[in-house]
Amino acid sequence: MGTWDSGPFDNDTAADFCGGLDDVAAEEREGVIRAALASVTGTEGYLDAEEAEVAVAAAALVAAQCPGGDPVRSAYAPEEPLPDLTGLRGPALRAVDRVVTEPSELLELWEESGAGPWHAMIRRLRSTLLPEPSGEQPRPR
Repeated sequence: MGTWDSGPFDNDTAADFCGGLDDVAAEEREGVIRAALASVTGTEGYLDAEEAEVAVAAAALVAAQCPGGDPVRSAYAPEEPLPDLTGLRGPALRAVDRVVTEPSELLELWEESGAGPWHAMIRRLRSTLLPEPSGEQPRPR
């Protein structure tokens, strides 16, 4: 695992995924992100770390467009504009939940190495992706 920090884009796989988003036509970017999320939510067996890393990066791109979402400030994030991804909030939440559900190689790797900062990032990401109760203001962060 080529990981250098606990952020959603701080690994080789996520950086490659984001670079790939820049290489596809603008109208294809949402589909690529949707596919990345779906690839983990449909996994019942052992979830490979690389698939999970891509799903976390895709979920972070969705969350960045949601109220209270952390802006994407990584040098490894996509440089090209992204379409409105807020319609992928549900699939992104399900993908994050699958990444942190065993059997998950990424979860195992982080737990073996001291997952405090990574788990905090996942909790923030998950909190942002939760649907807002109707009629209420966004949750404080």
